[in-house]
Formats: sequence, C-alpha cells, structure tokens
Amino acid sequence: MTAEQTKEQNKEIVRRAIAAISRGDLDGFMADADDDVTLSVMGAVFPPIQGKHKVLKGLRNALGAKLEDGGAIVMTIENLIADGDYVAEQSHGVARTKTGKDYNNTYCRVWRIHNGKIQAMQEYLDTELVRSCLME
Repeated sequence: MTAEQTKEQNKEIVRRAIAAISRGDLDGFMADADDDVTLSVMGAVFPPIQGKHKVLKGLRNALGAKLEDGGAIVMTIENLIADGDYVAEQSHGVARTKTGKDYNNTYCRVWRIHNGKIQAMQEYLDTELVRSCLME
C-alpha cells in the first residue's frame, strides 16, 4: 500500500468512527480500535483510559448514560488531515442530555492508526461543557 493509500485508509477509519458516534453506536465508534487503544482527553476531566473495553465502558458511562439517543452526538467533520499514522480531525457535535441540556461541543482529535487499527486518540474539547453536561 502506498503512503497516499494509507492516509486515505486512515481517514476512512476516522470517518466510520464519527459516523458511528453520530448514530449513538459506541461499539461502532470503537470497531477499528486495537485492544490496547488509549483515549486521552485534555484537561482534568479524567485520566487517560487504556484498553478497548475500558474505553467503551467510559463512553457508555459518559455518553450513553447521559445523552439522548443512546449517546449519539451528531458530528460534522470540518477537516481531516492525514500524515503517516496520524489523522487530525476537526469537528463539531450536536446532542442533548437526558435532562434537556444542549451538549454542542467542538472537537479536535488526533488519531494514531497503524495497520488499520486505532492505537490512540487524543481529544481536545470544551471541558467545562463536559463537566456541566456529562459529569453532574
């Protein structure tokens, strides 16, 4: 596979993950993740989570339990930039909590994908919005 094909494959993996979370399909969001994937969210929201099952549990607790439609965040990708094993994604999401609060956040994620598997995801977002909507 050429470097350009790898970049396109990696971008498609990110697109599939974002499409899944837009449907509230948290398992689909992590479908291409390695068993030892690491999820890190900047800020003091929670420490990095390692392991596919632990990440899924964290997503279910943070999103599935708090948001309408099974944790769906309707995402719109604004930019995808790929270089080697990395994809940078800029997006925004629209959701509502089960208590009726709008959860509309802006994201920048840096995905590390190797051999078709998500190895790590570093997420930058409005942590105050996370606290006020998902951690009360």
